[in-house]
Amino acid sequence: MPMGKKGSIYLIIALVTLAVLMLFQYSKPKEINWFPSYVSQHKIPYGTYVLNEIMAKLYQDKFTQIPRPPYEMLQAADTLQGTYFFVNEAVSFGEAELNGLLDWTSKGNTLFIASNSFDAPLMDTLNIKLSRLYPELDNDRIQRHKLLNPNLNNGAFNFEKDHSAGYFSAIDTLHTSVLAEVAYSQENTSEKPMYYNVIKQEFGQGEIILSTFPKAFTNYFILKDDHKDYTAGLLSYIDGNRPVYMDNYHKSGKSFYSSPMYIFLNNPALKWAYYIVLVGALLYIIFEGKRKQRAIPVIEPLKNQTLAFTRTIADMYYEKGEQQAITLHKIEYFLEYIRSRFYLNTIEQNDVFFHNLAARSNHTFDEVKELFTFMDGLKIRSVITNADLMKLNKSIEQFKSKADGK
Repeated sequence: MPMGKKGSIYLIIALVTLAVLMLFQYSKPKEINWFPSYVSQHKIPYGTYVLNEIMAKLYQDKFTQIPRPPYEMLQAADTLQGTYFFVNEAVSFGEAELNGLLDWTSKGNTLFIASNSFDAPLMDTLNIKLSRLYPELDNDRIQRHKLLNPNLNNGAFNFEKDHSAGYFSAIDTLHTSVLAEVAYSQENTSEKPMYYNVIKQEFGQGEIILSTFPKAFTNYFILKDDHKDYTAGLLSYIDGNRPVYMDNYHKSGKSFYSSPMYIFLNNPALKWAYYIVLVGALLYIIFEGKRKQRAIPVIEPLKNQTLAFTRTIADMYYEKGEQQAITLHKIEYFLEYIRSRFYLNTIEQNDVFFHNLAARSNHTFDEVKELFTFMDGLKIRSVITNADLMKLNKSIEQFKSKADGK
């Protein structure tokens, strides 16, 4: 099969595979992001987009988003008054920041914190302790939250997404009011004891509201069933006639993403365009990225024509009857053979030379001397017959054959 046709088949298979994958991806339900970000712009279950929209409509021009650290905010605005609202999985202040917030609260303001944990200095200051409540092994993981104010909807608000619930195991009963309780329960069972999870405590001329259930302010909780009544009940403790400042600094998630890849991968069209570009580049590398060139022809090495050339020259001499020239050439080629084969100098042809050549060529001294004596005789003869030439050729061939061990 030609390579071009084979490559086209591979390309079609790759494109069909990509189309099938895209079809499955589009038909696949989008996974829910359960990350507890608490960011005001996030519409994921544990974002606070709905809360911020409600508070913006409820408090209107008195509602302000604060993206700066509380310490900077309080230092820059000495006339800041009202409620400072914090909601996050965990809210932790530095020593200077906490002291600044407490000093600000004592001047007649409200500090509202909804978090799974609180700073130890804050709990020591308010004389409270925090613990975790876990369901029994045979119970469903359903938390029952309840508001205690009789003027509010004090029915049970169920929440099943947490594996534990925070509560205040110790409070200052003289200065603390309990606003809500929590317990794990199972249907058709006896009433379980409730645990305090939202409290309010006076602090100087102001007050501090603490909730161990921050998910009460998330999109998922507010939009589920009638849970909005629970969240609204907690927000009713905020004075709507004074400014409300929503913290956007102490958050688990980012309020915005600066990476271009986040924009690409969160937009289905851009994401698949990005994937198609990657697949296209890969296919190009596989099928078209190879260097193209004509096939290099196989050039066979030149044959050694020395032997044929020698035979041709010899035939020319023989046909012209120049036996003497042939004889001299034959002798000269034989001497060259001795020099290259046995590494002997052929200029001085004496008894020492004959002994060395005999030892190296598997001949006797007499055989070597007889051959060279015959060749010396031919050199000085003016007429050389065909018989002499044939005898010379036969003697040389016999010498070479014996020297090679044949």
